[in-house]
Amino acid sequence: MEKKIKNNMPPSVYITLLHYPVQNKKGETIASAITNLDLHDIARASKTYGVKTFYVITPYKDQKDLAEKIVLHWVKGHGSTYNPERKKAIELIKIKKTFKEAVDEIKIKEKQQPNVVVTSAKKSENMISYPLMCSKIKDGSPYIFVFGTAWGISASFTQEADFILEPIKGNTDYNHLSVRSAVSIILDRLIGRE
Repeated sequence: MEKKIKNNMPPSVYITLLHYPVQNKKGETIASAITNLDLHDIARASKTYGVKTFYVITPYKDQKDLAEKIVLHWVKGHGSTYNPERKKAIELIKIKKTFKEAVDEIKIKEKQQPNVVVTSAKKSENMISYPLMCSKIKDGSPYIFVFGTAWGISASFTQEADFILEPIKGNTDYNHLSVRSAVSIILDRLIGRE
């Protein structure tokens, strides 16, 4: 059975893949490159779990152009007829220059400010558990889950979030999931069927 909220509507969940501001391995703030696999796999997971929009954030024009070319191929080009199921997922992608543009769009659509939930592979103070986050997203408010690229979301961005979701823990000390895998696991934990 799907997790429902007021008025039998599914949770109002949005996803953001942040390419800026993120960190390199030295902890410096950078902008990272878009990868084709991230677009495809996160869009497919988003469609599977009923995410309303999958935002891709990049400040670079060449990266934005690349992402738009990929989306266009699958939504209006040969890919749209070759694989109509993929088209349904890729249609969820919107490329924005800044995170604020995504938040502003959601605010207009939902008529309220979305709650910003940052994800991280690192433990930090004031993290919210999965069970508590599950109960919160049932309140009818919009939530935007932010996933980082490179070596994670910058500390300054994280400090501005409403919530920081606890990291995914495997059964070993190894902790280096791809962002595509992390998105799928988190969506299943939060809004998958019970």
